[in-house]
Amino acid sequence: MTVVLPLDQMTVPEKLQLMEDLWDNLSKSPAALESPDWHKEVLDECMAKAASGQEKFTPWETAKDEIRRSVS
Repeated sequence: MTVVLPLDQMTVPEKLQLMEDLWDNLSKSPAALESPDWHKEVLDECMAKAASGQEKFTPWETAKDEIRRSVS
């Protein structure tokens, strides 16, 4: 089934609501959402770097402050 939406006629809030509605619907069946194999490969690589100390982590509050400063 192909659904054609009037995206060019929709406002940003309407588009965001549509995305939220789609995600809410999709998340009702998480088992139906399969991640591609490369997701596991990336996660394994990140976990290996974290375990070896190669990754630097920033607390979320600190990261938000840094982002706010960089965009203001």
